[in-house]
Amino acid sequence: MTRPTSQRLDNATAGIEGDVVRLTERLNQRADDSATMAGELRLLEALLFAASEPIDVVTLRDRLPKETDVGALLARLQRDYANRGVNLVSIANRWRFQTAPDLAETLVDVREAPRKLSKAALETLAIIAYHQPVTRAEIEDVRGVAVSKGTIDVLMDLSWVRLRGRRRTPGRPVTYGTTDGFLAHFNLEQISDLPGRDDLKAAGLLDPRLPKDFEMPEPSLLDDINTEDDQLDFEPEDAEFFEDFLADDDD
Repeated sequence: MTRPTSQRLDNATAGIEGDVVRLTERLNQRADDSATMAGELRLLEALLFAASEPIDVVTLRDRLPKETDVGALLARLQRDYANRGVNLVSIANRWRFQTAPDLAETLVDVREAPRKLSKAALETLAIIAYHQPVTRAEIEDVRGVAVSKGTIDVLMDLSWVRLRGRRRTPGRPVTYGTTDGFLAHFNLEQISDLPGRDDLKAAGLLDPRLPKDFEMPEPSLLDDINTEDDQLDFEPEDAEFFEDFLADDDD
C-alpha cells in the first residue's frame, strides 16, 4: 500500500532535519576542537618563548592540559614558523625557537667586552711605561713583590706591552717596553707625553711627603730603543729561550 504523499514528505523532512542537526553538532564539535587546539597552541608557543633553554616533550606535556597531542601541536607550530624570521627546531630531543639560519649572519653584533685590569697589572704597566726598557727582575725590584707570568701575559695580550730585546748583561734577561697600542689607548702622541713627577704630584697621585732622595724617571728619556741594553734582532735560538722564560712560575 502506497503511503500518502504528505507522509512521505514528512519523513523526508524529518530525515533532513536529523542530518542538519547531526551536521551542526559535528561542526560545533569541530569548532570546539579548533578553539581548544588554538588555546593549546597559544600556550605551547608561550612556553617555548618564555623558556631560557630548550624544553623536552615530557616537560611540555606536564604543562599542557591532559589529553593534549603535544606531537601534533609541535608539528603545527613548526610548520607555522617555517618561513618566518624565527623557527621552531628540535635540538637533542628538546624544542626551542631560534633565528632562521639564513638570517644569522645579518644579526651578528660584535662588541668589545670591558676588561678590568688588576692592581698588579696596572702597577706593572706603569713601571714598564716609566722604566722601559725594563726586565722582569727590575719590575719586581720596583714593586717589591714577584711579578707573575699571567700579569705580563695580560698586558701583552692587550698589545700594550711588547718584548724589546735582551739586556746585554749576564744571563741576557728579556726587556719589556710599551707599544703604539698603549699610546693610542691612553691618547698619547709619544711616550714623553706621560706625566712627570710634578704633574703626578699636582694631581694627587704621589704622596706629598715623598723622601728627599726619591727619584722618578723622566718619560722624555725613555723611548730611545737604540741603547746598548736593547738588542732588537733576535737570534733563531731565542724562540726556545722565550718559551721557557714565559713558562716560568705563575705566582
